[in-house]
Amino acid sequence: MQTRRNFLATLGVAAVGIAKGDPLAASELLAKRKIQKVGLQLYTVRDLMKADMPGTLAKVAQIGYKEVEFAGYFGRTPAQVRALLRKNGLSSPSTHLGYDMLSKDWQKQVADAKAVGHHWATIAWMPEDQRKPDDWKRHADEFNKAGAVAKAAGLRFAYHNHDFEIRPVNGQRPLDIMLDNTDPSLVDFEMDLYWVVFGGGDPVDFFNRHPHRFPLVHVKDSSPPPDRHFVDVGSGTIDFRSIFAQSDKGGIKHYFVEHDQPKDAIATIRNSYNYLHKLTF
Repeated sequence: MQTRRNFLATLGVAAVGIAKGDPLAASELLAKRKIQKVGLQLYTVRDLMKADMPGTLAKVAQIGYKEVEFAGYFGRTPAQVRALLRKNGLSSPSTHLGYDMLSKDWQKQVADAKAVGHHWATIAWMPEDQRKPDDWKRHADEFNKAGAVAKAAGLRFAYHNHDFEIRPVNGQRPLDIMLDNTDPSLVDFEMDLYWVVFGGGDPVDFFNRHPHRFPLVHVKDSSPPPDRHFVDVGSGTIDFRSIFAQSDKGGIKHYFVEHDQPKDAIATIRNSYNYLHKLTF
């Protein structure tokens, strides 16, 4: 995840540490990494996207983002979306889709995702009427089937959590149920770090219990309890450095900034980008 130049510079500093007889300091220096491509979940700028999608994507790219995750195409065709991405030097590893899309010609949803250039078709939300204790195993079966369709098309299927999958139901966390009953070759998970913490969970605990299942994460920060308001990434209480230090165990490949209720969306995504762009772990 480091550039070659940064790696060589770090290696030189580490060599000095070894020469001074401090191998621990040297190993810590060598362990430093950075996010190579900071991403953005476009739900954060949804109002701007609705008013001016081309202009908003241009602003996102100008800030420095290299990857985006969609939450709707605002009337554009897959070909038009792909052209806008190309024009702005952006890639889009994932798109969010509604749970109802699983029963509305899922093959077409997958085909459209592939046409845009996505690698993951991600279910963003579980409706409240689908969250009964006995539902979660059924959802795992649905996800395996949807994942098989996506895999046949050369894509991956993923599911994005909120807090209700983290809170135990009859002694079991719904997210654990889905992780335990889905085929890792067919189903991935996108961990929303804010909602895991809000729900009383620990992201690293999930990485330890279910390694390599979380190639996508939402990087969303929180004010202190009890309020736990959304705040710009880096200005809150979530210890992203410690979480990302375990990124290999979690399997993280893509990091998407998100803020559900920004007062100034452009300021929020700029502040969050600047923090993550500099963060080492």
